[in-house]
Amino acid sequence: MARFIFITGGVVSSLGKGLMAASLAALLQARGYRVRIRKFDPYLNVDPGTMSPYQHGEVYVTDDGAETDLDLGHYERFTGVPSRQSDNVTSGRIYQTIIQKERRGDYLGATVQVIPHVTDAIKEFARNEVDDVDFVLCEIGGTVGDIESLPFMEAIRQLRNDLGRNNSVFVHVTLVPYIAAAGELKTKPTQHSVRDLTSLGIQPDVLVCRCERPLPESERAKIALFCNVPKEAVIPALDASSIYGVPLQYHAEGLDNAVLAAFGIDAGAAPALTRWDDIMDRLGNPEGEVTIGVVGKYVGLADAYKSLNEALVHGGIANRVKVNVRWIDAELFEKGEADIAAQLEPMHAILVPGGFGERGSEGKIASVKFARERNVPFFGICLGMQMACIEGARNTAGIASASTTEFGPTDEPVVGLITEWMTAEGLQKREEGGDLGGTMRLGAYDAKLTGNSHVASIYGKTDISERHRHRYEVNVHYRDPLEKGGLVFSGMSPDGTLPEIVERPDHPWFVGVQFHPELKSKPFDPHPLFASFIAAALKQSRLV
Repeated sequence: MARFIFITGGVVSSLGKGLMAASLAALLQARGYRVRIRKFDPYLNVDPGTMSPYQHGEVYVTDDGAETDLDLGHYERFTGVPSRQSDNVTSGRIYQTIIQKERRGDYLGATVQVIPHVTDAIKEFARNEVDDVDFVLCEIGGTVGDIESLPFMEAIRQLRNDLGRNNSVFVHVTLVPYIAAAGELKTKPTQHSVRDLTSLGIQPDVLVCRCERPLPESERAKIALFCNVPKEAVIPALDASSIYGVPLQYHAEGLDNAVLAAFGIDAGAAPALTRWDDIMDRLGNPEGEVTIGVVGKYVGLADAYKSLNEALVHGGIANRVKVNVRWIDAELFEKGEADIAAQLEPMHAILVPGGFGERGSEGKIASVKFARERNVPFFGICLGMQMACIEGARNTAGIASASTTEFGPTDEPVVGLITEWMTAEGLQKREEGGDLGGTMRLGAYDAKLTGNSHVASIYGKTDISERHRHRYEVNVHYRDPLEKGGLVFSGMSPDGTLPEIVERPDHPWFVGVQFHPELKSKPFDPHPLFASFIAAALKQSRLV
């Protein structure tokens, strides 16, 4: 029977519950336990794919096509365990499920209420598909006291009774702020947060205290006294130089021991943390430095490209170099007086990431042209690949009016909406005027690489599987003119109809991919495309 760890939050920083859950899971995994992490979010969107990157950061996509919260990216990067559709549940999805049941008559005319129907649905999601793990970590989104999160709090209170005391533990993440004027840490926010939590019938077993200064033993004892937990279960969580140092810090402070003790489990031997030690050694002792220019449209919020940023760091880990990311707004290159060379010449490599909509597209195309003409390593992802194809069509294939139907009607649709495609489940269809949500090519799809291509040598194989999230595709009917212009289609869908990868063999490193390789990169297993891209940037840095 799986044991459950419920993680709630008081007033915490952005790196609070999600990173703590991922780090704790990594520590339990290092002790030989099988883990799974779940996220319960109180917003009413049925899936996070409908939310703006500026509001909620990136949308993380799983192999089975779920559009999820970005915290699931942390979970996968820290544990290597692929997330699933069932690992991210929103209030919207809960209510949608209940309403569908009510319409079908499943409740036999009963009055549908928050308790028991909503809470029962939450509990059902929590306990679904967990037979293959030892621990299930359930992160409850929002803050204690929020009206939106109350059904989730009530559900986990009930689950404690259903599961039994020895099979469930409550971990509460709070903030212990430092007041500079007074020169002291204040424990009152933690005390009040725990008081609010206990008023809901939940007594935390372990407290994780986010703080920017070391937490003195006297303050730990004070928190333990007023919050009714053992002093050993008050865990300081100080800022770290890298998020990949957090598991090591938590272990040093005794988090994994405290959680196991709350279950009544003997901690036994210390966990095997050598791979985390190696990661921190590579990050702390780089043998070089590169600067990557990321030309995007959501650069105002770093979380909009969270997985991309981490994948670049992983590429640096693979090459033992420090990666400096320079975020550049693509719209800057669309102004008449824009000096593109001044912005991009200091870059050792250029990356154009995914995105939606026309804004910034001409700036991205200009960046592709700069990289192609100056022989600067270039990596185009999703929309970045499509912009590379449009740039190639315009400037090397002689198709001056090349564009994409995503931006409006065009006589030369080098990129267009795909209305039918094949999957393992059969033919998939979409309508041009249909809903936007849930109509993309989502999740893992296979691709076949050309045997003598650059990307085949990078992967070390010709059959790959990568995660997608897009509605438009490169038009395969333009393959011949683009290849005559030097842009080779080196990766295709198994049926040969959908271009997956393009490259320029006459360029030092020029690759565009329709999928999102950053979603599968991990610090202890960097994605081969990012490892190769950073290696090319390192080589470029030694040429300039």
